[in-house]
Amino acid sequence: MSYTMPLSSAPSLRMFSKDTLVKGQPAKINCIEINGQTYSVLRGPLTVVSLEDEWYEDVRDPEAVIATLRDRADFKADAFTFWQRLPDLEPRYAFHREWDEIAVLEANYDRWWNHQIKSRVRSLVRKAEKEGIVVRETTYDDDFVRGMTAIFNEAPVRQGRKFWHYGKDFETVKRQFSRYVHREHMIGAYYRDEMIGLIMLGNAGRFGITGQILSSLKHRDKATNNALVAKAVEVCEKAGLQHLVYLFWSDDSLSEFKRRCGFERRLVPRYYVPLTAKGRVGLKLGAHRGWKAMLPAGVRAPLKRLRASWYSREK
Repeated sequence: MSYTMPLSSAPSLRMFSKDTLVKGQPAKINCIEINGQTYSVLRGPLTVVSLEDEWYEDVRDPEAVIATLRDRADFKADAFTFWQRLPDLEPRYAFHREWDEIAVLEANYDRWWNHQIKSRVRSLVRKAEKEGIVVRETTYDDDFVRGMTAIFNEAPVRQGRKFWHYGKDFETVKRQFSRYVHREHMIGAYYRDEMIGLIMLGNAGRFGITGQILSSLKHRDKATNNALVAKAVEVCEKAGLQHLVYLFWSDDSLSEFKRRCGFERRLVPRYYVPLTAKGRVGLKLGAHRGWKAMLPAGVRAPLKRLRASWYSREK
């Protein structure tokens, strides 16, 4: 955090900048604090305010936040957005509502193993064990960071896009990924004492979330990711977390992996509240979701293929 600048004498809102990572690179973002909760300020077609840690927190009083944002003459945003966290999926507010798609499975290991996955995935988990893969909870120490760094630097491109963390050294990785270890379970996959896969499993109170899941490309034949997911389900159940979330659902090769591993698509209500005339017009035009979302699907798909082709040259 670089500076703090009160917007007025009112104690309920202050503005500041914060150091973070954007697409894997250090960046500063603008934030505001309202009644003890931190909100990020995203500037694009519209200036949109949202709870910074929305996977881990609920907006305590949406009506009070909206009133605060609308009443301040010294800070203007065009829209405010928030969602209801799993398992609270029944819409409770009358604001403009859209649906976010997230990947979810119930974190009951016996049910997951016997009913939520196909025999192929069970075979892959057994295969990893037969190959000598050991998956266990561990700690965020230098050995873990060295393993992360080695996996990060295997290839500049993963899944058809530039890999954000390629090229980072040990000290950079250790510093950047230490920010949230207080709320994460470290899970490592080991082959002959070499770490070949990892999950940094976030504890969001009601569910676990795969904040970082990655495995070594040179050991891709050992079904490491399947074994990591199996361990994550076990850790969630042990920690009393009802669900495991694999971030957002998407129609790509990763969604097929999620589906095979027992994850299902769940719709989470997200609300958008216009705060200005520009916000009201932008909401009708779809500008609240950013420039990329405003592109027609027929344009986005060719651009994705072009990006994948371009990055494949770097392999």
